[in-house]
Amino acid sequence: MMDEKNRAKLDKLNNQYVIDIVERYSKLCKPSKITVLTGSEEDKNYIRELVFKNKEEARLSTPGHSVHFDGYYDQGRDKEKTKVLLSGDERLSKSINTGDRDKCLEEIFSLMDGIMKGREMLVMFFCLGPTGSRFAIPALQITDSAYVAHSENIIYRQGYEEFKHMNGSKDFFHFVHASGELENSVSRNHENKRIYIDLKENRVFSVNTQYAGNSVGLKKLAMRLAINKANHSDWLCEHMFLMGVEPEGKKRTTYFCGAFPSACGKTSTAMIPGQKIVGDDILYLRRGADGKMFAVNVEQGIFGIIQDVNPIDDPLIYHTLVTPRELIFSNILVADNNPYWLGMEKTLPEAGINYAGHWKTGNIGPDGNEILPAHKNARYTIKIQELPNADVNLHNPDGVLVSVIIYGGRDPHTSPPVVQSFDWQHGVFIGASLESETTSATIGQAGVRKHDPMAIIDFLVVPLGAYINNHLKFGSATKPPIVFTTNYFLKENDKYLNEKTDKKIWLLWMEGRFHNEYGAIKTPIGFIPKFEDLRGLFKAVFKKEYSREAYERQFSIKITNLLEKLERIETIYKEEHDIPQELFDQIHQQRERLLKAKEKYAKEVVSPFEFSKN
Repeated sequence: MMDEKNRAKLDKLNNQYVIDIVERYSKLCKPSKITVLTGSEEDKNYIRELVFKNKEEARLSTPGHSVHFDGYYDQGRDKEKTKVLLSGDERLSKSINTGDRDKCLEEIFSLMDGIMKGREMLVMFFCLGPTGSRFAIPALQITDSAYVAHSENIIYRQGYEEFKHMNGSKDFFHFVHASGELENSVSRNHENKRIYIDLKENRVFSVNTQYAGNSVGLKKLAMRLAINKANHSDWLCEHMFLMGVEPEGKKRTTYFCGAFPSACGKTSTAMIPGQKIVGDDILYLRRGADGKMFAVNVEQGIFGIIQDVNPIDDPLIYHTLVTPRELIFSNILVADNNPYWLGMEKTLPEAGINYAGHWKTGNIGPDGNEILPAHKNARYTIKIQELPNADVNLHNPDGVLVSVIIYGGRDPHTSPPVVQSFDWQHGVFIGASLESETTSATIGQAGVRKHDPMAIIDFLVVPLGAYINNHLKFGSATKPPIVFTTNYFLKENDKYLNEKTDKKIWLLWMEGRFHNEYGAIKTPIGFIPKFEDLRGLFKAVFKKEYSREAYERQFSIKITNLLEKLERIETIYKEEHDIPQELFDQIHQQRERLLKAKEKYAKEVVSPFEFSKN
C-alpha cells in the first residue's frame, strides 16, 4: 500500500511511534494506496488537484475559488455523535457527552474496518501554534478525504519539519478520519457518524462524516485534546479570537482576545475595519517571564461562517471572498459557476446547486422543511495572510501580550452592549455565566437559550469546576488583562437596538479604558460607558449623532432579568461537582448589588443616568 518513496518520508522522521500509528490504521482501514505528505509545494499541489479528481470540490469562476458540499444531514458539529471516552469511575460535567472507552473503541474500530477500501489514505503533519515555539503542539492527520487535507493545508502550519526535531517523542496529537461510503461525493451513512475523543492516547476518530467541524481533526477536535493537556498543566487553551486594536491617530497596538459562541459576532469582531487580526477561533495562553499573559493563534487560516457577510457590514472579508485567491466555499448556492450565500446583500438566483443537490425556490427537503438557497452554517476557508488586515505577529513564536479579554453572547433581553468587570475574579464569573441563544452552527433547534461558559462548553473535556478553577488560578498567578462582556444582539419589540457596525465603538471604548482615557459608571454588574464618551466616539468614527434615548435604551440595567439569569446560573452550578466557592461568592455579591439597586431606585429597569448620579 505504501511505496518506497512514501516510506522514506516516514523514516526520515526517526519516530517509530508515528510509523506504528500509520501501520496500525492502514491495516485496519485497508486503503488501496498510502500517500505521505510533507507540506512541500509539490505535495500541496497534489492535494489541490486531488480534490477535483475525487469530485470533493468543484472549481468556480473566480481563479483559486472552489466549492465543497456536505450531505444534507451533515451540516454542523454533531454533539450527539461526538463523545469523550472515559474509563471506570471517570466523570465529567453532565453537559459533556461521554462514552465508555472500551465499548466506544470497539465500536469505532468495527466501523473503521475496511472503510478505506478502494480509497487513498493521506498521511499529513501539522503544527498547532507557530513552529519553533514553546506554544507549539505537533499533530498527525490521517484521512481519506482530499477536502480535509486541502482545508488543513490552508488553515494550519505545516509540521513535517517539527516532527523531525522531536527525537522520536510520543508527545503529539493524532487524528484518524474516514469519509465512509460516498454517494454523489458525500458521506452516505450519516446514521453511523461517529466522532470519538480519546484523551488517554491524545487521539480522535471520526467516520462517516465530511463536515469540517467533525472531520478536520486539527479544528475543534484538536482543541479538546489541548484543553485536556492545558488543564493538567499551567496554561490555557481557549475558544477565542486574537486581534490588535489600533485607534486612528494613536500609534499603538493593544491586543484583545475574545470568546463568543458560534454565530455571535466572533469573526466579525476580529475583522472590524481598521484593526488587525491574528486569529479568529482558537488560541493558547501562557505566562511570560514578567508574569504577563501572552497568546498565539493555533491556526493560520479561517473556517468562517459566511451568512450575512456583505460589503457594508464586513467589507474586508467580503472583498477577500470575491477576489482571486485560494479559497474553499462550503454549502453555499452555486449558479452559473458563481457563489451565493444568505445575507450577502445581493439578489439570489432562484435555482442552482447547493448542499441538497439541484435546487430551486420552494424545494422541500426529506425532513419536510423548505430548503434554503444556501445553508445558514455555510462556510469559507482562507489563509489569514490573504487578508489586508493580517497582523505582523501572526506567526510570532513568542506570541503577543494580551491586554483585554472579551466574553460575548447572543442575549436579546438582558445584558447591555458592553460592560467592564470589577476585577479578574469578577471577569471569570462573567465568562462562566455566559448565556447565548443557539444558532445553526450546531445541529438542533435554533433560538434556545443556552449556558455556555467561556463559549467552550461544547468542547470541554475536563470537569467544569476544574476548568473554572484553572482560570481563577491562572489569573491570580498572572498580571491579568481587563475583562469585558459584550452583547451585540439586544432587542426591544423584536428589533435590534444596535447597528452591526456599532461593535467598533464598543471595541474602541474598551481599548481606551485599558489606557485610562475614558471614565465609566459603576453599576451592580460592572462598569458601563458614559454617554458623553460614546457620543464622542460615534461622532469621530462614524460622523453619526448618538442620542441620549439610544444610550438609555441600550445601557439601562434590567434588574429583574439579571436576577433571573443569576438564578439560572446558580442552579446550573449547584448541580455540578467541585465548583470553586469563589464563583458562588461572585454570584452572591452580584445578587446583593442588584437587590440593593432595586430597593434604592424602586424600579425593575434602572437608567444609566440614575447610576451616573452616584
